[in-house]
Amino acid sequence: MDKFAQTYLKEAHYRYQQWGAFAKVADLETRYPQFLAPKTASAIPMDAIISATRMASTSIKSGSEWLDLNSLMKVAQTLSGEIVLSRLLEKMMRIVIENAGASIGFLLLPQHNKWFIEALGQFDSNEVNVLQSFSIENKTIAKTIIQYVERTQENVVLNDASQEGQFTCDPYIKKQRPKSVLCTPLVNQGQLTGILYLENNLTTGAFTPDRLEVLKIISSQLAISIENARLYRTLEQKVEDRTIQLAQANEEITALNEQLQEENLRMSAELDVSRRLQKMLLPSEKELEAIDGLDIAGFMAPAEEVGGDYYDVLQHNGRILFAIGDVTGHGLESGALAIMVQSSIRTLLANNETDPVKFFSALNQMVFHNVQRMNVGKSLTLALVDYIDNQLYLSGQHEEMIVVRQGKLELIDTVDLGFPVGLDFEIADFVNQVTVPLNAGDVVVLYTDGITEAENRSNEYYGLERLCQVVLHNWLRSAEEIQQAVIDEVRQFIGEQKVYDDITLLVLKQK
Repeated sequence: MDKFAQTYLKEAHYRYQQWGAFAKVADLETRYPQFLAPKTASAIPMDAIISATRMASTSIKSGSEWLDLNSLMKVAQTLSGEIVLSRLLEKMMRIVIENAGASIGFLLLPQHNKWFIEALGQFDSNEVNVLQSFSIENKTIAKTIIQYVERTQENVVLNDASQEGQFTCDPYIKKQRPKSVLCTPLVNQGQLTGILYLENNLTTGAFTPDRLEVLKIISSQLAISIENARLYRTLEQKVEDRTIQLAQANEEITALNEQLQEENLRMSAELDVSRRLQKMLLPSEKELEAIDGLDIAGFMAPAEEVGGDYYDVLQHNGRILFAIGDVTGHGLESGALAIMVQSSIRTLLANNETDPVKFFSALNQMVFHNVQRMNVGKSLTLALVDYIDNQLYLSGQHEEMIVVRQGKLELIDTVDLGFPVGLDFEIADFVNQVTVPLNAGDVVVLYTDGITEAENRSNEYYGLERLCQVVLHNWLRSAEEIQQAVIDEVRQFIGEQKVYDDITLLVLKQK
């Protein structure tokens, strides 16, 4: 019997630690010392908490900044690979419950001016009920709290719902006497698109400031994701290999964070993981070779301080789209924003948005709202190039595009083709498009300012002129050889000088 008792006590002890019910943990250790060796929550090995598909909250061991990055990666993973509303709600509910420390959670969405429960999940169950449209009139939930959040669009956080706050007279609160309650609005473009209601009935004060801060970031992503999924609900999109790569990268981040003891070492490791995440999102050599009519070579080398360079080569239903961008500044926020942009571009492409004005407007509004919610002054230059029947259709503001025809150089200025993405809410009036015809042997080079503004020890810039000369000298060679010639020249110019910005290059050659 002692063995059975010890097994159940250890399981309860473990679960209470995950939920943050530390008073209950201490009580169990005091009452049953013969079965439970006293230990703090930080002594739990992380590999016992995390599996390949389920990650418990790591707020016990790490700071809110790590949780922000972890949550952003999970949300970015869901956005890039899941547009079906039912699967999206299921995944997002698990992420929210686990990161907020809730025992039960409800996601409410509006229909015809009424609120319905569209997702219901519990911490101790793998099952999430989605899209069953339970009316809040027929479900046990604190309706007065829901009505308050709907009216004010403000968070409600109750450390002991039956003993404090203005909702103690709510019929549900009086009858069920829940302990910790959190209710938060989901707002997208100023519109209330959903309400998240969470409870922890095991402990008071479960929703700490750190967990609330993580939930704010998740809520922002959740509001945008739900809106996109509802707009394109009829579209079925398979989860791609990059979703798996992002999940594996999250595990690497967690394992790496466990090994670090000091704050400066942990930050250095997170920057290193962000650099690897940037490279994981790049198109594979197999994808590039699958593009008919073009010889393509792409290159990106992250800087010592993580930047926000991004390039991609995408193909969907016969449409080929090239993208290259550069997020302002350095650090984790720039890398995270680049991942969000990549996810949104894939979503718009999958839904066959061909109008450059609509494409940039939708992308810009997503970035604008995210940087506002993240409270970071970020924007990015971005060029999009459609390739159709030996024609390039260029839109967006970025660096000048280099074109070489029969040994003659052309520079295409993009200043009047767009506006920095995320800098202002509305940029539709600035978006334009130019057509660039391609003949056999023509070479096109896209790049970021990490090349032209690369510095040597004399603080000289590499510059556009040097780049053009290398391309002109090698234009008869393959795209891969042209790319390698440029990178070799830039590295020779930099020498032993520290690299301050990402170096990104995309070479296209008409076959």
